[in-house]
Amino acid sequence: MKNNVKLFMQGTFCIVILVFSSCQDKKTNTSFEKSSLGIPTNNEYYGFKSQVEWGEHLVLIGGCHDCHTPKKMTSHGPVLDTTLWLAGHPANMPRIDIDRNEVEKKGLAVAMDLTEWVGPWGISFSANLTPDPTGIGNWTEEQFIYALRNGIAKGIPDSRPILPPMPWEMIRHMTDDEMKAVFAYLRSIKPVNNIVPAPVPPTSVTN
Repeated sequence: MKNNVKLFMQGTFCIVILVFSSCQDKKTNTSFEKSSLGIPTNNEYYGFKSQVEWGEHLVLIGGCHDCHTPKKMTSHGPVLDTTLWLAGHPANMPRIDIDRNEVEKKGLAVAMDLTEWVGPWGISFSANLTPDPTGIGNWTEEQFIYALRNGIAKGIPDSRPILPPMPWEMIRHMTDDEMKAVFAYLRSIKPVNNIVPAPVPPTSVTN
């Protein structure tokens, strides 16, 4: 009789444990329930620990370094110059020596480090995106979003248009939260004092 009672108690205990575990699993699954996009709905930064980390991810996958970080040429091709992370076209870099009339009529030319571009619009230089005053150090978050949404330099309504090759027409479709995350990341990186040259009008305007 005592053995039967003992077995009964043991069985009951196991059932309680199993039910409790099942409830806990359901709670855990609920807390990590995913949206239709496969993103945890309970995570404000889409799987990243902070807004800055999320912004860094967006900058990397968005190809911002392709133009805004100068390159060093190696035997394996160009590599990012980490000392000038997102600092834009170096102020002291010599200009491309080309026949601008021919290039502007027939296509485009680009410097080896991909920070200077020549085309029908003239000459454009990749902007300094670091938090230095020569970059975006004096920008507000609102200016940053306005610039990307409207293709206007410095996010100032009366300023000039943002020039190629900056793909703002596609970037403008980012959400406000994504743009805010990018801005937060850019404000967190090392400031680099680098005054990027002003754009140069096409030869059809200067001649």
